[in-house]
Amino acid sequence: MIEAIQECLTMPICQRALLACLMIGFANGYISAFIVLKRSALRVGTISHGLLPGIALAVMIFGLSQWSVLAGAIAAGLFVGLGSLFLSQRSRVDQDTALGILYTAGFAGGLILIAKLGIRQKLDEWLFGGLLGMADADLWIAFIISAIAVIVLTAYQRSILLMLFEPNIAASLGVPVRALNYVLFGVTILALVSSLQAVGCILSVGLLVSPAATVALFSKDASKLFLGGGLVGALGSCLGFILAYRLDWPAGSTIVFLLGSLFLIGYLFIYFRRSFFRHD
Repeated sequence: MIEAIQECLTMPICQRALLACLMIGFANGYISAFIVLKRSALRVGTISHGLLPGIALAVMIFGLSQWSVLAGAIAAGLFVGLGSLFLSQRSRVDQDTALGILYTAGFAGGLILIAKLGIRQKLDEWLFGGLLGMADADLWIAFIISAIAVIVLTAYQRSILLMLFEPNIAASLGVPVRALNYVLFGVTILALVSSLQAVGCILSVGLLVSPAATVALFSKDASKLFLGGGLVGALGSCLGFILAYRLDWPAGSTIVFLLGSLFLIGYLFIYFRRSFFRHD
């Protein structure tokens, strides 16, 4: 394992991938605190699946490039998320049902477009990630999105916590609850897009949930979930990539599997520690 780490630190392509893991893992782990506290993991999962049709449509119109993929993914995420909210407000259908309809129909449409465009070789990368294929432009996109996400959540952390736990009091104190919800929704979409290259749209929800959920096992302090989730996300992503490189496993799948395993190990540790002290 030490040899794998040393090799990764000397190879330029691996250095780029590790830098991406550090930025994307920290930003997604930081945002995962909001996702865990809001209890919206399943909604984020459906939105992440809905990125594919936007990517396919953008490629069809503008050609295959980092920027067309980025624009298409953002547009699709906003369409699925805001579209489900609009339908729930204008009909008898609740938002979860609307999300389920929009993302499955969109995902199927994306697969059809990809088949028609003849770019199936890119499908696995979009679905499950392709860290070693990241270019300099991808790193800049990851850096900009990560910086925006961390800065916004840090600046509004107190308002976010107040809004999540005491929304009425937050509104009475002048916190723009509705506007803040839209801002946080947009930041979440950006985080999903940033992790697209790392773990793909299928597995990105794992990177947006597992880090803060793991920290939540050990701390009841909501404010600690942000920094703790960021650190777990960054460390888990880097270790996952190194493990994948050493064992020749898919990088995105290994990262998400490792983060999930850390959560399970943390849960078992807490469970057996409580059982031991209860027995004594």
